[in-house]
Amino acid sequence: MFRIAPHFRLQEWVAEEKGYFRAEGLDYEFRDSWGKDDPGKTHVVPDKFGAYQTFEKGREEGVSCACHWTVNAAAAQGHGKLYADCYSVAPAAVFVPPDSPVRSPQDLKGVPISVGFQSGSHYSTIQALEQYLKPEDIKLSFADGILFGRLQKLVDREAPAVALFSGPYYFAEQLGFRKIIDTTFMITTMLSGNPDPEDVRKYMRALRRAQRDIDLRPERYTHYYRKEFPARFLDQMDTRRWGPGERIVFEPYTRESFDDSQRWIAEHGIFDDGKVGSGRYDESTVSLQP
Repeated sequence: MFRIAPHFRLQEWVAEEKGYFRAEGLDYEFRDSWGKDDPGKTHVVPDKFGAYQTFEKGREEGVSCACHWTVNAAAAQGHGKLYADCYSVAPAAVFVPPDSPVRSPQDLKGVPISVGFQSGSHYSTIQALEQYLKPEDIKLSFADGILFGRLQKLVDREAPAVALFSGPYYFAEQLGFRKIIDTTFMITTMLSGNPDPEDVRKYMRALRRAQRDIDLRPERYTHYYRKEFPARFLDQMDTRRWGPGERIVFEPYTRESFDDSQRWIAEHGIFDDGKVGSGRYDESTVSLQP
């Protein structure tokens, strides 16, 4: 059975609605990606536990996603294979409350910014802010690392600044929270275990059809964000105002992209020595193109 865990994007839901997975002959089931992040549930997350640690621990899905830095590093350490035939791009930003004194990126000097440890928000916040601030002036907080945990802290005014992407990004905008700096980042796919290559091809072909539908009429599909949000926020959401979110780009994740990311991670000391900088593109990636 092919397990599909939506990465807070619309494509899987559209492919389900339109029957694209079934048309490909894919035997599949949906798995809950974000339910565990519901602030209404008791769920204790260790500090500094993020996307990379889930790959170390082992994900149940044979095909899953995370920011390209984490998939890059995890694949280089043998925790799976980076699927190199496509990548995606997610809107992301650092938000502050409407009444915050923070007005510019420079004002974030020394301000704790809630991010996910070794997750997209971690890398992308540094990448964006280092244009304005010295490394020692960028203060990241990993205590609220789960995506919806961060969103809750922002809405409840319990965090001075929070990094969000996709659905929570649009929700924060809707509620009037201010975007201080854009941190849009790339996401890649990880193949873990031994998923059937033909099943992966079927899955990707279905997503490609769904991407065309979203590009053509995004307003028809933004309601699917409600499938993955905690119940607490559903009454406040007006997804008619939201954008299409993560966009899949059916172009290769190249050797140059891999090597550049390895260098950037190593230069910033985000991982212990030996976990990055290996340059093992051929060993760490897989292409399923005929």
